[in-house]
Amino acid sequence: MNARSLVLVATLGSAALLLGAFGFQHLGGLAPCKLCLWQRWPHAVAIVIGLVVLFSNRFALAWLGALAALTTSAIGAYHVGVEQGWWEGPTTCTSSGVGGLSADQLLDQIMSAPLVRCDDIAWQMLGISMAGWNAILSLALMCVWISAARRA
Repeated sequence: MNARSLVLVATLGSAALLLGAFGFQHLGGLAPCKLCLWQRWPHAVAIVIGLVVLFSNRFALAWLGALAALTTSAIGAYHVGVEQGWWEGPTTCTSSGVGGLSADQLLDQIMSAPLVRCDDIAWQMLGISMAGWNAILSLALMCVWISAARRA
């Protein structure tokens, strides 16, 4: 495959993952958490980079596409760790302990809790959550971007 074809594949890959996320949200009724939203932005950036490369033939920008794919993959991997309880996620996105809280503090915590928590797995396939699939597939897209950059 030539560099142009690889950039097209990587761009369409990010578009497919982003459209899939919107599909789960709007058609499947699965509202995204904060970390889910964070994973979407690098895909949007990768799509823009891909379009710029395809229309300008500036294939050196493919390295930025690889960086965008790596970024969303890393956020996805971090999100998997939060879902699995390996580490704590953002305090505005995960449940926290209630030990030592007064009734008023507990009520405040409940009232300020997000609608969708980052440490809940809303959907999974083959034991891998959406965040996990994003991490895996985005890492593959990073490899496609790198291949494109090297062939330019």
